[in-house]
Amino acid sequence: MSDRTDVVYQYDGSFEGMLCCVFRAFYQREDPLFIFSDGGNQATFLKTVFVPTEAEKAARVLRSIPAKLGTDALSCVELAFLSCMEEKEAAILAFLRLGYQNGSAVMRMLAEPCVHKVIAAARNVSGEAHLFKGFVRFSEYGGALAAEIAPKNHVLPLLGRHFQIRMPEQSFLIFDQTRKLALVCSGGQSMILPMEQAQLPAPSERELFYRRLWTRFYDAVGIEGRANPKCRMTHMPMRFWANMTEFQPENRPATLPETGRRSTSAPTVEHPAESAVRRL
Repeated sequence: MSDRTDVVYQYDGSFEGMLCCVFRAFYQREDPLFIFSDGGNQATFLKTVFVPTEAEKAARVLRSIPAKLGTDALSCVELAFLSCMEEKEAAILAFLRLGYQNGSAVMRMLAEPCVHKVIAAARNVSGEAHLFKGFVRFSEYGGALAAEIAPKNHVLPLLGRHFQIRMPEQSFLIFDQTRKLALVCSGGQSMILPMEQAQLPAPSERELFYRRLWTRFYDAVGIEGRANPKCRMTHMPMRFWANMTEFQPENRPATLPETGRRSTSAPTVEHPAESAVRRL
């Protein structure tokens, strides 16, 4: 392998594009100093090579990872690529170099900086996605569901698979405020699209009722004498609260319609949950 470090790679930001960077680094015997996506920070005083995304080259690298490093390594690389880790592409390239030399044993070489970084990044993505599977709060807008989140990592691909399995017949949208991307799922199909902001219509009276109902349930199940704010923030970090229904001031129980008083636009047939709230 050449010791050249006077070149940087630029690619389109896709996972396949990153795999093409790996292909070029091995084929050209290059050791790029940086690998960045379109719009990333550039090392302007170094030679910049744009690496085009080619399906055949990406597929060759993708097949080689589980064949030589194992399926766990492939999963780790895929998750690490979704992370917010700085210079993740360079870390993944170094991880794969080591893996092609040592096989599946690379997953146990935690003393190597690149291995530690990639595995830690993968765990961070997996952990954040797991939390969002419980913290995403959907609202109904004209028969479709929509939610907003502000993740550190690019967790939309992982959330899409999860909610499609849970709600196979439901159309829904999840807007990533951090990356300005929207996951749209409908009819068993899903895609991630750029979106500057989620321009959602005003919630209906029915939707407002159920937001307040959920907030009242959240308050009711809490035991005042066993309140532990530090423990709650450990399991439900404050950075998630901004998009969680039960923490919005307008949804506090005091705004729930009193017993016997109904909005004319509210459901005309009492839902079992409405009678349940009267017993709280």
